[in-house]
Amino acid sequence: MRAPLSWARCSALVLTAVAAPACKTASPGGPAPAVSSARIEVDSAGLVAALVQKHGQSSRDRAERGVRQVAAYWRGQDGDAVTLRAFVEERFVADPKELDALHQRFSAAFEQIDGHLLEIGRALRSWNELELGPQMELDQLFAALEIGAHLSEDLFSSKLAFVALLNFAQPDLQEMVAQGPQWSRKQWAQARLTRRFALRPSGAALQAVAKARADAEAYIAGYNVWMHHVLAQDGRRLFAKGVRLLTHWNLRDQIKADYAEPDRPVALARQRLVRDVMERIVTQEIPQAVIDDPRVDWNPAANTVSAAPPETVETDQMKAQGKRPPSPSISPEREPDTRYAVLLADFRASRQLDADSPMARTEIDRHFQLDDEIPEQRVRALLTQVLESPLVPRVAALIRKRLGRPLEPFDIWYDGFIEKQPEGELSKLTRARYPTADAYKKDIPRLLQGLGFTGEKARWIDSHIVVDPARGSGHALEADRRSEMYPWWGPGDSAHLRTRVNPDGMDYKGYNIAVHEMCHNVEQTFSLYAVDDTLLQGVPGKAFTEALAFTCQHRDLELLGPGPAARTEHARALKAFWDSWEIAGVALTDLDVWHWMYAHPDAKPAQLREATLRIARGYWDRYYAPVLGKPGNPQLGIYSHMINSFLYLYRYPIGHLIAFQLEEKLRGAESGKAFENAASYGTVLPDLWMEHATGKPVVAEPMLEATEAALRAAGG
Repeated sequence: MRAPLSWARCSALVLTAVAAPACKTASPGGPAPAVSSARIEVDSAGLVAALVQKHGQSSRDRAERGVRQVAAYWRGQDGDAVTLRAFVEERFVADPKELDALHQRFSAAFEQIDGHLLEIGRALRSWNELELGPQMELDQLFAALEIGAHLSEDLFSSKLAFVALLNFAQPDLQEMVAQGPQWSRKQWAQARLTRRFALRPSGAALQAVAKARADAEAYIAGYNVWMHHVLAQDGRRLFAKGVRLLTHWNLRDQIKADYAEPDRPVALARQRLVRDVMERIVTQEIPQAVIDDPRVDWNPAANTVSAAPPETVETDQMKAQGKRPPSPSISPEREPDTRYAVLLADFRASRQLDADSPMARTEIDRHFQLDDEIPEQRVRALLTQVLESPLVPRVAALIRKRLGRPLEPFDIWYDGFIEKQPEGELSKLTRARYPTADAYKKDIPRLLQGLGFTGEKARWIDSHIVVDPARGSGHALEADRRSEMYPWWGPGDSAHLRTRVNPDGMDYKGYNIAVHEMCHNVEQTFSLYAVDDTLLQGVPGKAFTEALAFTCQHRDLELLGPGPAARTEHARALKAFWDSWEIAGVALTDLDVWHWMYAHPDAKPAQLREATLRIARGYWDRYYAPVLGKPGNPQLGIYSHMINSFLYLYRYPIGHLIAFQLEEKLRGAESGKAFENAASYGTVLPDLWMEHATGKPVVAEPMLEATEAALRAAGG
């Protein structure tokens, strides 16, 4: 996934909103904090008349809109009516050439502001996120420090925000949908400028979100399970010594990897065991003692713990990681709903932004109306279209035939559509090729050429990517500053690929994730360095950056070289459909949990746990139990994104749909050019971006039609 950013991500939530007056209204689920400063009475008609008298009747429309936009956010702290009038008369720009110059100045300035704040935040979090040796308690405090927390306040108090609001249109989503297709690139850039100022969030609120995010990241990054010490029901150790899996990513990927293992009885037993671990985590029945402790044995079936025999403990591996194994504890006490306490902390931090978001009063609305600019109900309809597709039982029957057994709940992660070697064999290849993060960095130009970029373009992209060794599973971190227009400001920044490399090298799981994150970096490089105005930097929403990354991740085996896998269009369609079906229910669970928290703002962690289990089991019973069995299964709640990524999960299934559409263009000899064409178009509305890239808006039909064709070809 693309990493949640400290300043940049918070800014995306609160500085790209729909224009609205700041007002004191009740927040769903309870009263929101009061607005910090009262608004003043504004003589809008008088201000407009003064501007028209000064600049002529041709300026009336712009004057009316500009005054209305400024008045919506002007507060007593900004000055009295006399100060407001002086500001409006002095700062309104009527001359088109001067207006263009003003636009360019904002574009250049925000490239520097965004870029340098991002770089500072990245540096302060580095001890927490990267394998840089033993950690200090201080590292968490630095990671939670939000240097840009007061930026929005400063931009308003300095009057810079008001200059933009006075002179450029600030459209709401309805206006963008209706008129956006006819806008020039200049109009789109100006819309992105003013939508940054739609809210006046307090520094305290932004700081609270940053702290909650850092705490959640730290909690998840440390949630490892030593699988050699997770015992089967009969007491067997099914995993080799040293296997340490991060929840949920590595646990899920272990299930996927075992489909390719030749010893099917053992692989099946491992898959069942991993699913049992997941259930204990979601229900919070996992004993606290077993979390990231290699000195404790655990039998999930009986939910019993005991001290591990000394000869089984991975002491050398722990030392190599610069960590001392914790003292063994054989307490059977379960984790005390920490998972849900962390999620509640996320929610409560997000609510501090609600008071400054009158047209998007919840974190949920800010995601759909402001961040992604697509209605929640449309997203739900797309997800439900996949979940309720009559293709589901047909694909399930094909999987059942291939496995030669009835399907089980963990088969939601079936990964056998594309044949590949056993995970152990693939890991031998990746460990040999990538013993360090540096080795992966050196191979990036070859990987990019394998994805269809020319040698010259591959080297150019590589020059803008830095590879770092991650403590967690890995993520991609963009750059926001190129500075090529102003060389005296120094060289531009580079995107960062954070990838996990074990002491014995990068295993296949790490490699698969690295390819995904690398393509985030490719998109990030094009959408910064190749876009025509940095005010338009990026792609429409997180689902689009996930989609572009998926188009590369699907080809990871091809990039390893001849032999690992043969990829067919039919296999691609079946995999895309099954992956979308799997994550769609997870996404709906995540959404419903956030709606529940807003309806129950004073809930305790135990109450949230029970609500989450009820929601997850409900979707399981409706959509998954008919083909995978085990009614009441809670595993849809296992995704770590629910805890540390603030409503990110729905972007994955939408990303799958978008990726499938994009892959129709991103293949063959021109795939590199097609990727660049898509990634460099900038932050217009989602459907406009997709029509530019593929000729169609965001729809599910292309993937469903291809799945139908694949089933016919397979006789299913």
